[in-house]
Amino acid sequence: MQRIISAIKRYHLGPLIGLVILIFILSFATAKFFTFGNLRNVALQISVNALIAVGMTFVILTAGIDLSVGSTLALSAAIAAQLMVGHINPWLAGGAALFVGGLAGALNGVFVAYAGLAPFIVTLGTMTLFRGLTEIYTNGMPIFNLPRAFAGFGTGTFLAIPIPVWVMALVFAAAWVVLYRTTAGRRVYAIGGNERVAFLAGVPVKRYLVGVYVVSGILASLAGIILASRLGSAEPTAGVGYELDAITAVVLGGTSLMGGEGTLIGTLIGALILGTIDNGLNLLNVNSFYQDAVKGLIILAAIMLDRKKSAGR
Repeated sequence: MQRIISAIKRYHLGPLIGLVILIFILSFATAKFFTFGNLRNVALQISVNALIAVGMTFVILTAGIDLSVGSTLALSAAIAAQLMVGHINPWLAGGAALFVGGLAGALNGVFVAYAGLAPFIVTLGTMTLFRGLTEIYTNGMPIFNLPRAFAGFGTGTFLAIPIPVWVMALVFAAAWVVLYRTTAGRRVYAIGGNERVAFLAGVPVKRYLVGVYVVSGILASLAGIILASRLGSAEPTAGVGYELDAITAVVLGGTSLMGGEGTLIGTLIGALILGTIDNGLNLLNVNSFYQDAVKGLIILAAIMLDRKKSAGR
């Protein structure tokens, strides 16, 4: 038994085992769960959170946090939608939205890296700032009448798999290459492990800190584009609470809030756990109030596990 526990810890198998157990339980609890259509729906539902969680993983690996991702999502989606309503090509509108997301991330990064402010305080402030800008830009009203071709990005399929799921897979693959096959990825881990040591080793810490927040902002914008495409509109209230879902997915997947430790595969598994729980509770017709309570307990459990793991390092 001790060997099994040691292997689970060594290979970070805890989240995967938890996901398998969860799927096993739900498969017996409701016959509707383990079907191709429903599993495809789960993958589609988690695609937005998973994209945000990828960017959040980069940030948390440096011992940072980004609470502004939900507001960045809403602002970027609103800008893309308004441009398309103004007959701008959807690709150009999407590019403009990604640029805005990157700019929002750069603003966070500059305050954290160059002004020396705490990431929690900075992104808490920009979360409110970006939400306010979204409400000003939209006058607090949804933006409708998006081009029909744009809807295909969020609702279309390729080889029977939703396009957002393909996008999620490509982003995870690219992020995996960056983190585990490049010098940049090793430096991200080094900064989270010990920022001072990384600086003394010649790592341009400030530039990398700005970079991870830029990545987070761009991926939040991409998630916003997908969400607007799926809904057929850009809502000024879009993305509220998404930062908590992303952080929970990252921590559930084994990434430490202290930085320097974690995997992208774990983040994907964490997002799958959250999506599976949401889907299972919906299939079981559990009241939404209870669902919120369950999610809150999961967040608390994830934080407690992270604290226990960090204390043992």
